[in-house]
Amino acid sequence: MLTLPNILTLSRIITVPLLAAFLWWPEWRLGYGIAFAIYCLMGVTDYFDGYLARAQGTVSKLGVFLDPIADKIMVAAVLLILAGRGVITDLHLIPALVILMREIAVSGLREFLGGIQVSLPVSRLAKWKTTLQLLALGGLILAGALPDFLWLWQVALAAFWVSAALTLITGWDYLRVGLRHMDT
Repeated sequence: MLTLPNILTLSRIITVPLLAAFLWWPEWRLGYGIAFAIYCLMGVTDYFDGYLARAQGTVSKLGVFLDPIADKIMVAAVLLILAGRGVITDLHLIPALVILMREIAVSGLREFLGGIQVSLPVSRLAKWKTTLQLLALGGLILAGALPDFLWLWQVALAAFWVSAALTLITGWDYLRVGLRHMDT
């Protein structure tokens, strides 16, 4: 069902390689500026796909399936490119690893619970975690476009670490709920 909200969600997935291409050269300030604009546009479409689906009453199974996948693909791609190109290094790889591990674990947990007809709704704290995580990654991208603004890099890294802490907390919360439905 290709409704406008689903098209917006699919556009985020299709745009990931373009975003990754502009992030490939960390020393290319203009590329990072363009990547930041693309990243922001992807964030806007993330907001509007859900808003439009609810407002138009066109929430679909395809949209419910694709939206979190689009988010995870975008976040994973940004983390991998920034780490692979040496933008995120040393101890700052820890939050990247925490974020990726949690996303994979929670996706697997949702898949398992879905198979036994148990829903795992998104918590309010998880929404805050996602928001802070997306802002932190956007800040890291923007810092690549504006390297003279050291404070931007520092704020983005601090937000990145806080989002990783929230990632651990929300991941643990989901795991506790999921464990109640597993055979021992």
